[in-house]
Amino acid sequence: MRSEVSATSTLFEANRARGAVRFDVHARDGVTRRGALHESGSLRVRFPSPEDQGLSGVFVNTAGGVAGGDRFDVEIAAADGARLTLTTAAAEKVYRTPGAAAQLNIGLKVGAGAHLAWLPQETILFDRARVQRRFDIDLDEAASLLLCEIVVFGRTAMGERMEQGEFVDRWRLRRGGRLVFAETVRLDGDIGAKLARSAVAQGGAAIGTAVIVPGDEALVERIREASDSFSGEVGISAWNGFAMARFCAQDAARLRADMMTVLARTGAALPRLWLN
Repeated sequence: MRSEVSATSTLFEANRARGAVRFDVHARDGVTRRGALHESGSLRVRFPSPEDQGLSGVFVNTAGGVAGGDRFDVEIAAADGARLTLTTAAAEKVYRTPGAAAQLNIGLKVGAGAHLAWLPQETILFDRARVQRRFDIDLDEAASLLLCEIVVFGRTAMGERMEQGEFVDRWRLRRGGRLVFAETVRLDGDIGAKLARSAVAQGGAAIGTAVIVPGDEALVERIREASDSFSGEVGISAWNGFAMARFCAQDAARLRADMMTVLARTGAALPRLWLN
């Protein structure tokens, strides 16, 4: 019996999804073009937009979701003057697992005068999901960035809720070689009870973060002017030359609407997939 269990575990590990995408973009005569592209495993990226409007990329996970032990790595470099917008074809689902956490590693590098918009659709965590995510962002002093992430703890519209599991989110942002933001969020064990606490999410099932570089108090005030239209909690501040907005809502739909309101105030153009 023990040998059968061991064989099953070995087979399970061998079937874990692995995916990686690495590419760079560069600008020439005002046009952003893709450079070298590497894809492996179940992760793909497609570029549907005309190149004379900046380049847009859409990530596709052909594995159909993320499960325990999976690993996905993304490395993107936007050279000086390039313009790139990235999103996902659909919300990413992270499924329950009794084993190791899934690993998501994202590295973004943006050169002088370049702009990168990282605008994936939601990451949905099912009950007993385990995932560890890491962002490493390196910006030139003259680069600009718009980065938005939404995490949903169970699909409330489907009567689902994440009660147990693990979510670790590590962010490191450097600008001009200087570390300007570092944060690690860890929720594990009885996540449902923790989200119910008033000091955490007050029962909310969705959280989000938007990072805007450059960002200042004028931008903060412009966003705060829309506060009466928010259906969830939204807080925003600026320091070290960038602005950050935090979101918390009872469900993904409300948070997504609040995020879109904030992005509109920044002048950002949303990917078409966000509007479908």
